[in-house]
Amino acid sequence: MPSGQYVIDQMISAKSIAARVEELAKEITAHYAGTQKLVVVGLLRGSFIFIADLVRELDLPVEVDFLEASSYGNAMESSREVRILKDLRGEIAGRDVLVVEDIVDTGFTLSHVIRLLKSREPARLEVCALLDKPARREVEVDKRWTGFTIPDEFVVGYGIDYAQFNRNLPFIGKVRFVE
Repeated sequence: MPSGQYVIDQMISAKSIAARVEELAKEITAHYAGTQKLVVVGLLRGSFIFIADLVRELDLPVEVDFLEASSYGNAMESSREVRILKDLRGEIAGRDVLVVEDIVDTGFTLSHVIRLLKSREPARLEVCALLDKPARREVEVDKRWTGFTIPDEFVVGYGIDYAQFNRNLPFIGKVRFVE
C-alpha cells in the first residue's frame, strides 16, 4: 500500500464512464468506417480497462496491440523522462491506428509515443484519451477524442493507479490525503 493515509472521492461514476465509452465508440466507428482493420494501440498499464470496454463497442475489424511507456514510476509527478518498457508486436506501416490513453497530463509521454508511432508510417493515426487534464499540459498533443476533461486532481480507478493500487475501482476517483 502507498505510504500515507488517503481517501478516494468519486469524480466520475461507472455509469457515466460506460455511457461515454459507448458514445466514443460510435464516433470512432464512423471515423474509421471502411477500414480493413483498425490497429488499436493501448498504452499500458492505465488504459487496459478502457481499451477492453472500447474495443467491445467498436463495430469495426480490430487488432489490439500494446505499448508500455513510463514517465511516472511510482511517483505522483512526471519525471519528464519517457521510457519505452514494451514495444508493439505488430507492424503498423500503412495501417489505420488508434492510440488509446488513460489520461493526458503533462503531454510528455503521449507526445513521445505519437512521434515514435508516426515514424513507423501508419496510414492514419488518431488518439483517444479517457481523461484530459489541460491544467497540467506542458506539451500539446493532438487528441481526436476525449472522454472527460478533469481538473488538476490526482485520480485513480478504471485502470489508473497510485503505486499500482486502485486500478480495479469501477469509477474514477480523486485521491485526497488525510492526516
